[in-house]
Amino acid sequence: MTRPFTQGPTDPTVQPVPASVVERVDAADSTLQNPKRAVVSLGANLGNRLETLQGAVDALEDTPGIRVKAVSPVYETEPWGVEPGSQPSYFNAVAVLKTTLPPSSLLERAQAVEEAFHRVRDERWGPRTLDVDIVSYAEMRSDDPQLTLPHPRAHERAFVLAPWHDVDPEAELPGRGPVAALLDEVTRQGVTQRPDLELRLPE
Repeated sequence: MTRPFTQGPTDPTVQPVPASVVERVDAADSTLQNPKRAVVSLGANLGNRLETLQGAVDALEDTPGIRVKAVSPVYETEPWGVEPGSQPSYFNAVAVLKTTLPPSSLLERAQAVEEAFHRVRDERWGPRTLDVDIVSYAEMRSDDPQLTLPHPRAHERAFVLAPWHDVDPEAELPGRGPVAALLDEVTRQGVTQRPDLELRLPE
């Protein structure tokens, strides 16, 4: 049985995934042959942000060949690369998956989920209803411009590292090292956990 993710020792608001939920997810894994572990980050700063993130988690779970194993706490993050106050803040989270999809197909599914929530790509750093980014896929490292693995800026982003560390304190970013150590090297300014908000792990 898959080990439940445990909460970090310094964050009492993070609860481990209940054993009963892990057992149900593990049972569903019997439909997957040789699944790979993948981590995706989710972000939204337009519309009903929490509802959008939950919809993205549910859409991933509904995809053949994907099982959502864990979802992080929700963080609120000031937008990057824009004038302060010019955009709404983001809600961010991380989901840990098991998948039999190859990276290219997982990317296609991630983009399809974005489009289902009317993601528009008009400008860099522009506001968006939903971001679904593949942070890592197993131990794979790739410089493919269509899908660079691991995500080339994940090691710099507290809004990725903090929720990832919450659900898997022992996680490592391929080629970069332990997520805990990377998190110690970046600023958490403008990145705040929202213990009043919660994403549900699909059952």
